[in-house]
Amino acid sequence: PGGFATPHLPPPPPGADQRLWGWFVAVDEDRSGSISARELERALQNGDWTPFDIDTVKLLMNLFDVDRNGRIGFNEFQGLWRYIKASYLQCLDWQNAFSHFDRDRSGTIDGAELQQALSQFGYNLTPNLLHLVQRKYYLHSNVTASTTETYGRYPSGITFDRFVRACVVIKQLTESFRRLDVNRTGWIQVDYDQFMTTILSLP
Repeated sequence: PGGFATPHLPPPPPGADQRLWGWFVAVDEDRSGSISARELERALQNGDWTPFDIDTVKLLMNLFDVDRNGRIGFNEFQGLWRYIKASYLQCLDWQNAFSHFDRDRSGTIDGAELQQALSQFGYNLTPNLLHLVQRKYYLHSNVTASTTETYGRYPSGITFDRFVRACVVIKQLTESFRRLDVNRTGWIQVDYDQFMTTILSLP
């Protein structure tokens, strides 16, 4: 009698990991039974407590949104979680890999550190490609005023969320190329339809 009732989690699906289910329910703020990009964005954070870049969040969601409804159900969420926590560098996850290659402890990855990280992951990009990747995902310190007012001044470089995004994109592009490179020569010949199909099939 009196006081407040202790809130209870909805029962998890059979065989579900209780801890993962609890996190899924916590992220599902509107209790819809699925997670939107904005809900996931609020749940994912960089090492400095700033939110993940929304384009990175959408990219991760697209990888596992099997039914293409724009949201992530629990089964899809389990795949996403395993992907985020997957070991990449001698049983280190992305966050630890990022910290490992952030040798100057700036909170960002610069060009030299990015090259070392990608090389360890098996992606030996030419200097020209590395420059393009760095230019695409590099975050300059002069970001929008509203962002800096809310989260403070960002350092220049590639932040953790953009590092994840770069790794995912390079991985997907490399796998698509290898599927076409049946003779493993490092060269492919594709027509326009094959090229467009490959690009548009990427998340």
